[in-house]
Amino acid sequence: MFQKLLTFVGGIHPGENKNFTENLEIEEMPLPKSVYIPLSQHIGKPATALVKKGSIVKEGEVIATAEGFISSPIHSPVAGTVLKITTGANLSGVPKEYIEIQVNPEGEKVFMEPVDWQNNDKKTIINRIKEAGIVGQGGAAFPTFVKLSPPPGKTIDYLVINGAECEPYLTRDYRLMLERTSDLIEGIRILMKAAGVPKAIIGIENNKPLAIQKVTEAAKAYPEIQVATLKTKYPQGAEKMLIFAGTGRKVPPGKLPLDVGVIVQNIGTSLSVYDAVVKGIPSITSVMTVTGKGITTPKNLLVRVGTQLAEVINYCGGLKPEAVKVISGGPMMGIAQYDFNAPVMKASSGLLVLASSEINEAVETPCLRCGKCVEVCPLNLLPTRLAKLTQMGKFEDAEEYGVTVCMECGSCAYECPANIPLVQWIKLGKKEVSKIQRARKSS
Repeated sequence: MFQKLLTFVGGIHPGENKNFTENLEIEEMPLPKSVYIPLSQHIGKPATALVKKGSIVKEGEVIATAEGFISSPIHSPVAGTVLKITTGANLSGVPKEYIEIQVNPEGEKVFMEPVDWQNNDKKTIINRIKEAGIVGQGGAAFPTFVKLSPPPGKTIDYLVINGAECEPYLTRDYRLMLERTSDLIEGIRILMKAAGVPKAIIGIENNKPLAIQKVTEAAKAYPEIQVATLKTKYPQGAEKMLIFAGTGRKVPPGKLPLDVGVIVQNIGTSLSVYDAVVKGIPSITSVMTVTGKGITTPKNLLVRVGTQLAEVINYCGGLKPEAVKVISGGPMMGIAQYDFNAPVMKASSGLLVLASSEINEAVETPCLRCGKCVEVCPLNLLPTRLAKLTQMGKFEDAEEYGVTVCMECGSCAYECPANIPLVQWIKLGKKEVSKIQRARKSS
């Protein structure tokens, strides 16, 4: 029987390029000699270091405490000795403060006691998620406990799990769904209890039939958990697109998923919750896809947080001669890297090494006014106008046309036949409007 594929209006379908790693099991990378732990690995205030030069730390020990409500503690991913606390390269492209730890492979571990989540209340579960330093692994690294603590008056009735993995090249969520299926379902059940929601939807794109089959089979025992088959389209995994496809609800501009009764979590986040609650393991590792035509041996890796990109690249055989660009994340929303000393963070999902044959070096030409950027924008914005207003310095007008609503998915730039870097101009416009809004608020 024909099954209707759930989706949203707009979007694009770039080449998937998942064949490099989709059939490769997740492999644990050996410990490096040193790790470099950023104090800012999440949205909100950076954590505050609790250790100093010369401190002996255990694997799993809290080495930085949350600073304010929207923040997250940081645990040592290794046992070892603190060499220094300084500022250095970061995946964001902006230098950040970090703790350097020399690894002692024979050192001690200090994990938390497991929580019997079925016989404890939601407050206990949320507190464990907070203590474990778990942040969202599907986007902006928002502290997970905050999402699970909506303000009074907000009724949440859906938990939506993002299994779309719509970014080209990346396969880490796909492998997690195949390799840790039962853990995933239990992690989702834990999240449902913590959020107090009666229903969960796992959205998986139809280019992952084996994952759909395995997760559906594992969820059969729990009728409150349903699998939604989504059309393979980018950015299907974005929160607003995922919510609309799975529930039919629209998140208005300037609003959050909780305003329409929904909490969204990622596959990796759900498994981190399982590990923290059931096993007592804090957030100290990241599963990431290392891929692209520019890397010698593509892999899906389990990597300790704080491992430098150079170490990851070397473990995968190094760069090929034709490698021209290294991106943290996927090709659409990832950030190009200029310094391989930058360390892996909690929310790192991939490292993409592109060869010259994978790069579009076409020359920018004048706008054709074809409207293709408008057709593909999943948020119904006018990308070409927003870009032009930014170029002209008319930031108040850009604000009026909704520049802050843009989620920077890059669909407009991908589709533009004139090769205009639309999303880059819009990002600049958002930054300038943000400055104006802060000045307006302070005055």
